[in-house]
Amino acid sequence: MDATIKSIRPNKPSDKHAEGRPAELDPAEFLAAAVRADQPRPARAEAERAVKTLLAYIGENTEREGLLDTPRRVVEAFDELYQGYHQCPAEVLDRTFGETAGYDDFVLVRDIEFTSQCEHHMMPFYGKAHIAYTPVERVVGLSKLARLTDIFARRLQTQEHLTAQIAAAIDEVLKPRGVAVLIEAEHTCMSVRGVAKHGASTFTSRFTGMFRDNPAEQARFLSLVRGTR
Repeated sequence: MDATIKSIRPNKPSDKHAEGRPAELDPAEFLAAAVRADQPRPARAEAERAVKTLLAYIGENTEREGLLDTPRRVVEAFDELYQGYHQCPAEVLDRTFGETAGYDDFVLVRDIEFTSQCEHHMMPFYGKAHIAYTPVERVVGLSKLARLTDIFARRLQTQEHLTAQIAAAIDEVLKPRGVAVLIEAEHTCMSVRGVAKHGASTFTSRFTGMFRDNPAEQARFLSLVRGTR
């Protein structure tokens, strides 16, 4: 069962760069680390006590042997799962290379596996991101697109927002002729709870520049993404 989700945010003339790229997100959302060094945060001990409270809420005995270290383990897992809050997307894309021999077609990296956490239920959603951009003279290292995906994925997210952030960061930092992002994912908040529809896939996409304006380029991108693997 597949569901296709399209952006519900209309493009406004006042929301465009001089070069015609949509600017629908505040750059602070996708160019800097989400957590400032001086931002007040609860102490680790407070976080562990909060986990213990939740264990008691579901009816567990927080003093039994198997749960004594659970609050510490959960907080350590949070440090790993949400490390994207402390990483800067713009820095990942900062280093580029100019030796392209005049290459003028788009660059596609497909099947970038990721796991993120739904901001509505704090449950995982996971899948693959496919990213393409058409460079102007300079290109970025291929692994940087995967790292960029991980930075945004390791934050509380919706799939729509994740898609838009990846595209906006590439568009703003690299300033290519166009960006295409397609994400396919399964959400455990609807596969293991609620409607419990295991195997349902959600697709989101964002196109800028030449991909937005040229249906043939969109079709070529989608054809390569869906091609023989």
